[in-house]
Formats: sequence, C-alpha cells, structure tokens
Amino acid sequence: MRDHDLIVYGATGFTGRLVAEYCVERKLERWAMAGRSRARLEAVRDAIGAPADTPLIVAEADDPAALAALAASTRAVITTVGPYQLHGAPLVAACAAAGTGYLDLCGEPAWMRQMIDAHQAAAQASGARILFSCGFDSIPFDLGVLTLQDCALAQHGRPAPRVKGRVRAMQGGFSGGTAASLKATLAAAARDPSILGLLANPFALTPGFSGPHQPTGLFPEFDATLNTWVAPFIMAAINTKNVHRTNFLLGHRYGTDFVYDEMVVAGLGEMGKAAAEAIAKLNPLLGKGPQPGEGPSKAERDAGHYDLLFVGLIPDGTRLDAVVTGDRDPGYGSTSRMIVETALCLLDREGETVGGVWTPAALLGTALRDRLQARAGLGFTAG
Repeated sequence: MRDHDLIVYGATGFTGRLVAEYCVERKLERWAMAGRSRARLEAVRDAIGAPADTPLIVAEADDPAALAALAASTRAVITTVGPYQLHGAPLVAACAAAGTGYLDLCGEPAWMRQMIDAHQAAAQASGARILFSCGFDSIPFDLGVLTLQDCALAQHGRPAPRVKGRVRAMQGGFSGGTAASLKATLAAAARDPSILGLLANPFALTPGFSGPHQPTGLFPEFDATLNTWVAPFIMAAINTKNVHRTNFLLGHRYGTDFVYDEMVVAGLGEMGKAAAEAIAKLNPLLGKGPQPGEGPSKAERDAGHYDLLFVGLIPDGTRLDAVVTGDRDPGYGSTSRMIVETALCLLDREGETVGGVWTPAALLGTALRDRLQARAGLGFTAG
C-alpha cells in the first residue's frame, strides 16, 4: 500500500494552491503537498487551512531521484509545474515507470506527442494512467463532443461526422501559465522547426492516423449553421487535437471521417463581423496579463463562467446540439476543481482501466462527466 492516494505537485504556485485548497474543501484524506521549498509549502498549508499533519514533500522538477521517490509513494500525482516542456518530462517518466497516475494542465501538443512516443509502452506495462490537459483545456470540449456523439449514436445509430464547437460566452481569463507555455512553445519551434509541423497538424496526437482535412479556424468567418460571425479561439489548437485523440483511442467511435473545429461566437451583422475581425487580431503575448504565479481574486473567480455549444450535423440534414456550462472562471476556479475531480475519478476506477497515455474523456468518459456535473459546477445537456 502506498503512503498517499494523491500528491499535489506545485502546491505553492497560484494554480497549485487553488488545487490544494480544493482538496481541503473536499476533505480529502491520504493526500500530500509537494514543491521545491518546505518553508513555502508550510506557509501555503497554513494559509489554506489544511490540517497541520498534511504531509509535505520537497522535490525539484529536475531531480529524477526525488521524483522517482515521490511517484513511488502515491497512487496519483497532480502537477501544475509548467511549462511542462521545460519542467514536466522527468515526472512523466517517473510515473510511467512506477505505475502511478499522472494528471496535468498541459496545453503544449508538441511536448505531449513527445511524451506519448516516449512513455506509452512503459505506461501500458506498469499500469500508469497518464492524463494530460485536465483543465479547461481540454475537458469541457472533449466531454462536450463525447456527449453530443453519444446522443447521435443513441438517436441516429451513427455519429455526427461534422461537429462545430462554439464558445458562446466566457467570463474570466486563462492562467499566467498558459501564456508562459505558449511562449515556451514558440521558442522551442524556433530551435526545432519540426515542432511547427506538429502544431499545425490536427492529428499530431494520433500516431499512425491522419483523418480528413480540418478547418483551420484561423480566420473570422460567417457561420451559416448558427447564422452568426465567429472568430478564432486561442485554445482550439490544443482542444481539437485532444478531441481527435479521444476519437482515436475510442477506436474511432466518431468515425474516421470526423471533422471538428472550435471558434468564438462574435455576433450578428456588421457589428458581429467587426467583433470577429477584432478578436482575430488579438495577440495573447502582448499586453499585461497574469504572470506565472499570479491570478484573479476569489470574487473574480467566482464571478466567472462559460457556455460552450457543440453542433452536430448528420448527413440527412438533422442537427443535434450539446451544451456545456461552467459556473466559475475557466482558467482558475473551474480548472482547479476539474483536475481534482478527474484525479478522484481516476482513483475510483483504478481496477477498471488500463495503463497508457490517455485523454480524460477516452479513459473516464461518462463517469467523469457525471462527477463534474455533481461536484465541479459543470453542466452537460444534449438533444
């Protein structure tokens, strides 16, 4: 029996602290906090009201021996220590070797593909279940498509070959780590041009499979299905890849001809067109956004929300809709709850799932959807 059920690694960072705080709120037992500094871990433990006997583990992200000991001591690890392409690989390797569950908030597809190639076989052999992208990118989108396709299969006996993901409303921003990860990705691509190919490939996370041409989603356009203007969505580049990987891991439940894109609803008429063009020109690397370790206040997190629409088009002309909603800001309040509940779902289903590098939707499916709806403030409807 291992010492812990769950370790939160990076608990002294802004997002990691929110994750740890939610573990306290959920009154979890047999969990621990980990990071680089014992003094900072003690300060966060006391500030969030964690029990005084909450175990604290000191481990540097570049210390394989410390990470191996950490992984061997627990059933699962949540890590918020990013950018993952700079700090994440040793922990993935340690978990894959130890048969330990691994969950992160990664939105870095080139690094994810490298980890799939490097550790899929080891994770299958050890029973480690490796889950990337366990926050706003990409769980609500991945489970939104899964919900719609389950409805299509139930009502029509076949999946929708064309699905449109549309962000109808979103209050609250992305984490400081998101911008840092994007900058790290661009820097890596400058050093290694092959990374650009992975970033541009919708099927970068489906080794050995390439499906049909996919919409780029890079330019504003008029969406005739919704009769509105739509604009590029910054997280589409990672979300769409994860959705295609889920389809791949599920034996192409959505079909080998599946086409999917994500965009932001901008509005109607000329005003909608102008708004879509303005959104398309925004550069997330410019301006004063949150820095890693920074983020919104609790009041701002609680005031956030999001509303996502998924439209499935059946060849006979039928349209199916699924809606996913969240009751907190996407990058912090909702994400911190999502990753903890995903970890708890992973632990609950330990004997029912097998090792490998998975997506949360492919491995945990409706069990995760039901848990997020019951516990994390998400809503799912379809019909």
